[in-house]
Amino acid sequence: MKDVKDKEGLRLALPTKGELEEPTMGFLQACGLKVERPSARQYAGTIPSLPGLGVLFLRAADIAEKVIEGSADLGITGLDSVMESAPEESPLTIVMEDLGYGSCELVLAAPDSWVDISTVADLADLAVEMRGQGRDLRVATKYPRLTRRFLLDKGLNYFTLVEASGAMEAAPAAGYADIISDLTSSGVTLRENRLKPLGGGRILASQACLSGNKACLGESPAKRALARALLELMEAHLGAGHYFSVTANIRGDSPEAVAAHLRRRPELAGLQGPTVAPVFSRRGDGNTWYEVTVIIPKTMLTEAVDYLRLIGGSSIAVAAPAYVFEAECRAYRRLLQELGR
Repeated sequence: MKDVKDKEGLRLALPTKGELEEPTMGFLQACGLKVERPSARQYAGTIPSLPGLGVLFLRAADIAEKVIEGSADLGITGLDSVMESAPEESPLTIVMEDLGYGSCELVLAAPDSWVDISTVADLADLAVEMRGQGRDLRVATKYPRLTRRFLLDKGLNYFTLVEASGAMEAAPAAGYADIISDLTSSGVTLRENRLKPLGGGRILASQACLSGNKACLGESPAKRALARALLELMEAHLGAGHYFSVTANIRGDSPEAVAAHLRRRPELAGLQGPTVAPVFSRRGDGNTWYEVTVIIPKTMLTEAVDYLRLIGGSSIAVAAPAYVFEAECRAYRRLLQELGR
């Protein structure tokens, strides 16, 4: 295996031993980027389809820090972790903000027994009352930077952040905090601990993202070439998730006549237009058949099938493309812009 510390190799940090590990491995495999790890006790691996790319396995919470310090060139972790870890002047940049999994929200939540406190505005009034009584509102969180910024932006000036590493939901009941700032996906854990999210209290919508170190990527053409290959496959796979490829056999007088039928419904005629090719029919019935292929949004599948039937389509087959490559890789273009290239 190529040494992941090789300056010309690209170092990709991936989460291990956490909620993001399995979906990240599945996502990369679906992109054609299967990760090979010799054993669960080893913290280095490879992606054989991209020789020169080394993998580092780290705790999800540590990945952004390692990208910032340059131990990794790229990293996949939660957007919440990236936004909390990155100072304003940082070499870290978000290369792809949403990889399509790991969705959650960083929210403010208060005890549901606080019947008069349902919004952040209510909380601001309460904080003023508490200050008048000689103490500050206590907020337990693992995200002090994001939480402090959010509270100040909302006009809450009287509060104390209580950094905690355990279960945030227990903090109000245990008595060492009044409210919490924590991640939630379904809200079940909050409800089970008799907590309620506050209206207007969403601090951040988070999901798995890809971040990168601008200094590391900017100094090496070899790293940028590997980064481009990685981004091309990831972006094309994510793009393909929105589409179906639909193929049908249609009788017609000419390819132009068949295409004209489809162009009457441009939203069903493909990304650039339909592909129409002659079919050499086995039936010998004197009819001229054409095979039509269109790429359509998944949400329009039933409508597309109905219309193909209406214009004489039969033997309609539907497939999910693995990749849809656009004219250029937008993520790589944005990265080059960040690098000033």
